[in-house]
Amino acid sequence: MSLTVFITGATSGIGEATSRLFAKNKINLILCGRKAEKLANLKEELSKVTNVFTLQFDVRDQKEVQKAIDGLPQEFKEIDILINNAGNAHGLSAIQDGSIEDWDAMIDGNVKGLLYVSKAIIPQMVARKSGFIINIGSIAAKEVYPNGNVYCASKYAVDALNKGMRIDLNKHNIRVSAIHPGAVETAFSDVRFKGDTNKAKKVYQGYKALQAEDIADIIYFVVTRPYHVNIEDLVVYPTAQATATIVNKDEN
Repeated sequence: MSLTVFITGATSGIGEATSRLFAKNKINLILCGRKAEKLANLKEELSKVTNVFTLQFDVRDQKEVQKAIDGLPQEFKEIDILINNAGNAHGLSAIQDGSIEDWDAMIDGNVKGLLYVSKAIIPQMVARKSGFIINIGSIAAKEVYPNGNVYCASKYAVDALNKGMRIDLNKHNIRVSAIHPGAVETAFSDVRFKGDTNKAKKVYQGYKALQAEDIADIIYFVVTRPYHVNIEDLVVYPTAQATATIVNKDEN
């Protein structure tokens, strides 16, 4: 039986790496993101090995999300796996100096966006009594660190929603899992530091950070376990990282 996976934030980082790996394993893809050109390029590339459909929308816009998912063609309507990957971090300020615009972006994307997409897809899983939801969290869901305040709060919310989904959907035979990565070398820090590439590069200097492909491998492993197995909560660090703020860096 052919499976279909729905991936948000598919145009970069973990989402893109996961799209490539799932395509390699002949899983049908629904790739979602805001970058039309990148979506088109991914579709052209990955369509050579599997069936691909793309949706351009912002997860923060509930009406746009619902319209896009409602408009899926018949052959893509049955979604077996939902990967809630879209998210963002904006700024790294003490709470008293934080930007309300940044706060809104993180809460709207990381929390409300996850809810909007899930709300549009979960009913079909309930009706079939099968499905798998993977929520991509962060070590910020487990540990609050200096100046991480609202970002950490948004990821703590993802952790709580993951638990809530698992409880509520248990009677419907739906698997729910969260994966919480530590430092992953992606465009994450470029966004957090608003394009300040020098600051972003320093985050990953002096040690080997996780790569997007590492997390993609883990996601694939989790979803391909026998159906009676649910790896429900997984924290992943690079070897050099002990906590959100303790990283063994080579100072040379």
